[in-house]
Amino acid sequence: MGSVGETEEAQTILSTVRNVVLGQPAATRDCLLALLSRGHVLIEGVPGTAKTLLVRTLAQALDVTFARIQFTPDLMPSDITGTSVFSSGQEFVFRPGPLFHDCVLADEINRAPAKTQAALLEAMQERTVTVDGESHNLSDTFTVFATQNPVEFEGTYPLPEAELDRFMLKIALDYPSSETEQRILTKYTEGFEADLPDTYGVHSVIDAGGLERLREATRAIHVEPRIITYITAIVRATRRTASLTLGASPRGGIALLKTARALALLEGREFVIPDDVKMLTPGVLRHRITMASELELEGVTADQVLESIVEQVEVPAT
Repeated sequence: MGSVGETEEAQTILSTVRNVVLGQPAATRDCLLALLSRGHVLIEGVPGTAKTLLVRTLAQALDVTFARIQFTPDLMPSDITGTSVFSSGQEFVFRPGPLFHDCVLADEINRAPAKTQAALLEAMQERTVTVDGESHNLSDTFTVFATQNPVEFEGTYPLPEAELDRFMLKIALDYPSSETEQRILTKYTEGFEADLPDTYGVHSVIDAGGLERLREATRAIHVEPRIITYITAIVRATRRTASLTLGASPRGGIALLKTARALALLEGREFVIPDDVKMLTPGVLRHRITMASELELEGVTADQVLESIVEQVEVPAT
């Protein structure tokens, strides 16, 4: 079971990131939950809302490698996976691409061509890349943090449902409050620069081995049958709701289970409670459902539909 020490480590990682990334408590929490659950994250927000800063700071706190890939319409699969080059030894040698890092920021993923997105999809799902018919394993820590601008931005395209389903969580970043924005400006007067990681003041809390230990503790969190029934009921309800043309897949239920375990560990519990499931349902399922077009035109959001579903599903007795 998760020990007090492991909870304290997880909380220290979170507070370390929040000291740098101001005013985004839910986003920082959810990114850590995904890491503890071995899942990938889709981050949506307008430019300048600390998406890159969040991932870079997480990598620093975990003492793991970081790479940022700018997705563009002309980005080729080999640009991210790597390629075989002819060496001075008169043989082809594989030169790894940026996917061979631990925390990979796939920036503006919804600007990339389909072939490149397919290569990323294989890496996310199999944790390997295939080049010239040969598979190469990625690191155990490998996690994709993909960012996208809202789809109404010029030059962006909606991601395919199959790719969206591979992301454990979708996080929505908004503009900070007035007070938070003033605190951000104050940090810059004190010498902080987002493009200079040395100014973050971050000291690593754990390393890759420590992260794996936290993951093992997360997998050991107890989930009662009534909680499993509750998760199943929520996921299946998305498929029966008239306001949705596509409900969540079984992978959505798995993601809800895993992240609920991680939240329990973060909060110092050895078991999952219904409130864990309620809190995480929007982030886990909002990108796995498709709204009826008439409701979208009326301004109804996926989160509102999910909130209604959660209210209708019976909460298991304590």
